[in-house]
Amino acid sequence: MFHWLEKNPFFFAVGVFLVIAYAGVVTILPDFMESARPVTGTKPYTVLELAGRQVYIKDSCNACHSQLVRPFKSETDRYGMYSLSGEYAYDRPFLWGSKRTGPDLMRVGNYRTTDWHEYHMLDPISVVPGSIMPAYKHMFKNNADIETAYAEALTVKKVFNVPYDQADMPQLGTYDESKKAVMEQAAAIVADMKSTEVKEAFKRGEIKEIVALIAYLNSLK
Repeated sequence: MFHWLEKNPFFFAVGVFLVIAYAGVVTILPDFMESARPVTGTKPYTVLELAGRQVYIKDSCNACHSQLVRPFKSETDRYGMYSLSGEYAYDRPFLWGSKRTGPDLMRVGNYRTTDWHEYHMLDPISVVPGSIMPAYKHMFKNNADIETAYAEALTVKKVFNVPYDQADMPQLGTYDESKKAVMEQAAAIVADMKSTEVKEAFKRGEIKEIVALIAYLNSLK
C-alpha cells in the first residue's frame, strides 16, 4: 500500500492532509469549545443593561470604540486584562470592533463612574479636553425601550438557552416583575446623577436612554 502511495503523489498528499486535519480537529476543537464557555462570574445582561446596549448600537458607539483588549502589554497596561472568548458568551451581536477613534471600552466599568459618563455624554470636552466625540444630549430626552429589551432577553433565553431566572443570574419573570427590577436598578443610577431632567422623569416612571446606557457601560468589567 505504501509503495502505491509513493507512486501516486496526489493520493499521498490527500492522505497526509487528512491525517493532519484529523489530528488538528482532535487537538484544537476540544480546547476551542472549552475556551468558548462562559467565564466564571460572567452573567447575561439585565433588561436595563440590554436596553442600554441597544442605545449603544443605535447611536453607533461601536463605530469608534472597540470592546476587545488584545493580549499585548501596551493594551493590558492601558485597558486591563486581555479579553477572553468566554466573556462574550452572552453577547449578541459581538461588539469587538476594528477601529479605535476612542479608547477601548471592554472594562470601562472598572474605572469610570456614573457621573463621569453623565458629563461625558452631555459635553465630552468638559471631561476630555480636545475630544472629538459629539454630545449625545438626546439621550437625556428619549425614553429607553424597556419592552424591546425584555423581549430580547426572553427570546435569547428560549432560543439560545441563556440562563436567565437561574440561581445567581438575572431574573426575568413576567414583564411586570422585570419592570420592577429595572426600576430598582435604574433608581441606583439616577441617584448618582446630577441631571434634574432625568431625576424628574424617573419620578414620573420614565427611564431615559442615558440611564440605560450608563447601566450597560457600568456592566463592562
